[in-house]
Amino acid sequence: MGTITKRKRADGSVAHMARIRIKDGGVVMHSETETFDREAAAKLWIKNRETDLAKPGALEKLKAPDPTFAEAIRKYIAESRKAIGKTKAQVLNSVAATPLAKRRGSTITSADWVQFAKDLGVQPQTAGNYLSHISAIYQLARPAWGYQLDSQVIDDARKVCKSLGLTSRSNQRERRPTLTELDKLMEHFGRVKRKDAIPMREIICYAIFSTRRQEEITRQTFEDLDESHPDIWVRDMKHPGEKVGNDVRCGLTPEALALIVNRRKSLDQTGRIFPHNGDSISRAFTDACALLGIEELHFHDLRHDGISRLFELGWNIPNVAGISGHRTWNSLRRYTHIRERGDKYHAWPWLYKLGVKPAAAAAAPI
Repeated sequence: MGTITKRKRADGSVAHMARIRIKDGGVVMHSETETFDREAAAKLWIKNRETDLAKPGALEKLKAPDPTFAEAIRKYIAESRKAIGKTKAQVLNSVAATPLAKRRGSTITSADWVQFAKDLGVQPQTAGNYLSHISAIYQLARPAWGYQLDSQVIDDARKVCKSLGLTSRSNQRERRPTLTELDKLMEHFGRVKRKDAIPMREIICYAIFSTRRQEEITRQTFEDLDESHPDIWVRDMKHPGEKVGNDVRCGLTPEALALIVNRRKSLDQTGRIFPHNGDSISRAFTDACALLGIEELHFHDLRHDGISRLFELGWNIPNVAGISGHRTWNSLRRYTHIRERGDKYHAWPWLYKLGVKPAAAAAAPI
């Protein structure tokens, strides 16, 4: 049973201190106190707390560690064996620096996270990313460390934020390069004659016909290639749940294979196919687009174009996924907005100039 003790304050008002003690064999197992201005409020608190503490597992939960949310974030980062991406690390560190994260995890409510999303002052897509990364802490903290973090708190907050339009999924890009734009880029990079220059013409073509991301391109080696199938290892392929160690063997279109074989003839037959920095490739591409007046074209759009092209050639989902490395139909769905039938590269002269026969992949594999 709870007790209420009345005490007179210095200003003459009366404070009602409510206390709950739970004993087992004469030993106090748990004690709580709270002070109220009114006796009725003190009685209601005692009633509600006694009801809560009578629930199965309630006392055990109170004994669990209850660090600040910032401490939970730091533990998550320190103990994660998987590499945490730069964006995710930046988000988590910024959350850890907020006043909300300095509170005990158990005291943070769904309403607190909803208000947090409102106060971010960012686009709904960005707010959604924040809550997604915060959710990762909740999903791990209780089962892994026994922390008093209920994942239902962040789940409810995400549902409310979605309903209110505070969060949304990232906009899906549908930008694809035109042949005219690609001609400008190929001509531009063809004028670069430095011996140490990045071979951007080959990389642009390889990005399209292999459908690989820029970082994946820079990690592939000649040893990764199996010319007889043909396919190649894609090291540390991007995936929501994995990154480092997520090695996937992907098929190669005839154009992509020809580009690798030509590179092997001109370079040593071991080591990286394109031994360059991914950020440098992206920067060179972005700077060239700005110089040439090509608007809103990203290097990643080349992958989009390459995958969409395979559907335009009549390839089915399993065959396209075998090249792109996608695991689900939902992931590939965005690439199926067909603009034309056939191969837009069938007469593209730049493939000939790079020693590649265009339209080599016009027929879908059997």
